[in-house]
Amino acid sequence: MIKLNNLVATYTTERGQVNAVDGINIALPSGKIIGIAGESGCGKSTLLKVIYGDLIYPLALTSGNVEYGFTGDRGTEVTTRDIKEYWFRRISYIPQASMSSLNPVIRIRRQFVDFQGNVVDEAKILAEVREYVRSLDLPAEAIDAYPHQLSGGMRQRIMVAMGTFFKPDIILADEPTTALDVVVQKSILMLLMDIQEQMENTILFVSHDMGVHYQLTHKMLIMYAAKVVEFGDSEDVFSTSLHPYTKMLTDSLPTIGDDHIREGVSGRPPSLWDELVGCRFAARCPLATEICRQQEPALLEHKPGHFSACHHADQV
Repeated sequence: MIKLNNLVATYTTERGQVNAVDGINIALPSGKIIGIAGESGCGKSTLLKVIYGDLIYPLALTSGNVEYGFTGDRGTEVTTRDIKEYWFRRISYIPQASMSSLNPVIRIRRQFVDFQGNVVDEAKILAEVREYVRSLDLPAEAIDAYPHQLSGGMRQRIMVAMGTFFKPDIILADEPTTALDVVVQKSILMLLMDIQEQMENTILFVSHDMGVHYQLTHKMLIMYAAKVVEFGDSEDVFSTSLHPYTKMLTDSLPTIGDDHIREGVSGRPPSLWDELVGCRFAARCPLATEICRQQEPALLEHKPGHFSACHHADQV
């Protein structure tokens, strides 16, 4: 189980510091695909960076820590302070832009070797890599190419192969199907599902596409303005939302045979530069009352395993 303990992550900018992840405190179960959804700028990718320990200026973890649910080489619990020691082996990251993540002037096979550190028998490693990429429906000779010689779908499969080669306990996938056509997108999603079933690991999957979350994920975590506003089983989150923001997101999805006009979420999120009082969704919420504007709602378990940060969760 991954435990996020009062996480506060801050970006330092010319205007000062701003909290992109603000006080997240939740336990995520292992062995599941957990979807993370919300509007752009709500903190999804920043949360993944914090969990991965990719804390490079201007990003810093200013409060809290992450417990990863496994012990390290020294037999002690691993936290954000030492998670970098276990990159690729125990925790891996699949980014959304494969062309920006792969070195354009080095062949794929060299990049597979480089991320494994001190390699004694390079020929043996490459043989294992060829066999592994073949198991992911890629031609083995794909690793002999430069990134620009592969299609977008093949490059993304290479990224998936790199991120899963060591069978890590945790995989962080940050919109891994962005800019891919729907056929390739489906193949990547099916690949991730198959890998998760085989390895029984935990995948944190970020996407704006609620339809993808519905098909792929076991659990859903909804973020709004740097906060978690809802968390629960995906089926429950879609069928019986306990937060107005989640309800608006799920209601915007088209369904076969339903010709009703769908509406997006009106307005826009508050600026994180402002002093935020009360519920951050209050200005856009049809259920908002005075308590919403004055008091920030806590993330509470309203049903077994189903959490919501809303004063009026029973009215959604």
